[in-house]
Amino acid sequence: MHAYNRIPSSGHSTPSPPASPLRSPRQGIFLFAPLIYISVMLLYMGSVSFDVVPVISHRPAPGSVYRSPQLYLKLRPEMDSDNSTADAISTIWKRSYKGDEWRPCINNSSGGLPETNGYIYVEANGGLNQQRISNDTLETVLISEGPGRLRDWNLVFGRGFDDWLLDQICNAVAVAGYLNATLVIPNFHFHSIWRDPSKFRDIYDEDYFTTTLKNDVQVVNKIPGYIMERFDHNMSNVYNFRIKAWSTIQYYRDAVLPKLLEEQVIRISPFANRLSVAAPPAVQRLRCLANYEALRFSSPILTLGETLLARMKERSANNGGKYISVHLRFEEDMVAFSCCVYDGGEQEKVDMRAARERGWKGKFTKAGRVIRPGAIRINGKCPLTPLEVGLMLRGMGFDRSTFIYLASGKIYNSERYMAPLLEMFPNLQTKDMLASNEELAPFKNFSSRMAAIDYTVCLHSEVFVTTQGGNFPHFLMGHRRYLYGGHAKTIRPDKRKLALLFDNPNIGWKSFKRQMLSMRAHSDSKGFELRKPNESIYSFPCPDCMCHTNKTEDSRSSSAT
Repeated sequence: MHAYNRIPSSGHSTPSPPASPLRSPRQGIFLFAPLIYISVMLLYMGSVSFDVVPVISHRPAPGSVYRSPQLYLKLRPEMDSDNSTADAISTIWKRSYKGDEWRPCINNSSGGLPETNGYIYVEANGGLNQQRISNDTLETVLISEGPGRLRDWNLVFGRGFDDWLLDQICNAVAVAGYLNATLVIPNFHFHSIWRDPSKFRDIYDEDYFTTTLKNDVQVVNKIPGYIMERFDHNMSNVYNFRIKAWSTIQYYRDAVLPKLLEEQVIRISPFANRLSVAAPPAVQRLRCLANYEALRFSSPILTLGETLLARMKERSANNGGKYISVHLRFEEDMVAFSCCVYDGGEQEKVDMRAARERGWKGKFTKAGRVIRPGAIRINGKCPLTPLEVGLMLRGMGFDRSTFIYLASGKIYNSERYMAPLLEMFPNLQTKDMLASNEELAPFKNFSSRMAAIDYTVCLHSEVFVTTQGGNFPHFLMGHRRYLYGGHAKTIRPDKRKLALLFDNPNIGWKSFKRQMLSMRAHSDSKGFELRKPNESIYSFPCPDCMCHTNKTEDSRSSSAT
């Protein structure tokens, strides 16, 4: 029942609002609680002295400090006492013994060649592997171009096999064959960084190259004199075709061929990366033929390489002649180019500044360019040190008795940085250890020829370990796939994961070893890989250069016959 106002207004009666409920004393306390709390806090803060400011200590950013030596000292006692290691070198490649494999199947041409459409002269720029594989991945350095602008800076860098010229030879063969042109033996440019004046015949067997290709591409070592008379016998007077990078083979047919027919000789310079990775099967076959069959090292290189290979197998006879080869990129110029910081202190800074100025004048000191070594290391771009390679391999199950062939140039501060690797693997060998000074003397001042010797010994190892990318390991993996049934038999470490592990002072040996064994197994599982559309046949010869077979069916057919 509603209560009504006793004094009506305007002659009408309206209901009044309901009466407010009575508040209890408990509810009143809650209303004043915030005021009481604020008052107490103000009184407390008034009694605190602010003369002393607390010091906040924090750990350096990940990757900014080279911690691997400290980790080695911590892990070494348990590593040395670990007796659980099996015969890793004989059991590492589990997938390579399954039923399916690949075999080389480059179809050979027969019959003569039609009349040539003209002569193609290419000028190849770079070192040994850039001669063979110019469309491979460049080394990448992380550099900031000002606040907050971190980008990938691609620079051509290399020494010997970490360069570009090998691919240019194969691409030149492919272009010449497709255009029915005569290929002039490529000319190699001398470069200010690797300083190698070697010519084609100094590195490769020119006669073998020409003979192998005779049914597909005509190859000569010079242009006939009656043609060069038109150009005063001066190659610089020959029309130079400037071709865009990654041009398709159709572009050569539509744009280059008409000019070739008109001039009878053309020059293409530069030629690095001037043919796209994707190409018709006929072009890919020519690439395969040139790379895997026609290119053979010159007799002096091949002889010494095979001699060192035999000595390596002899020294590792107790392991069945099996050994690991490691491609280590810790030369002074590689360390300088990477912009990574190690533990060499002020002397290292002086050495690196001098090396960068010698090789890349001004590129690293431009205004606004900030180098971030920590970001470079965490992104897996720093060259692994000999110590880090040793820790990784011991974690993967290779013990002190393992024989290792180290393929490398002159290691930066080698006496210091090589010591821990030799402690972990006393059976380590290099070409300087296996060969006498007299044997190496003819090759000493030629980085491409020295790299070719390393390449020969690495090609036939049971395990190949790549540590820094570049064209040497990419080409070698492809060549090993071509020889070993499609399996690269190569350890490709996850360098980003390694950087985090080496930066972790709390990791124990068992945990570290578990991570390394997982990385090793991943390399085995990725041993067989088919080429993807944007990948090079020089790293992935399957399926362009190889055919799939079934070992079980082959054995049945052979037993039936």
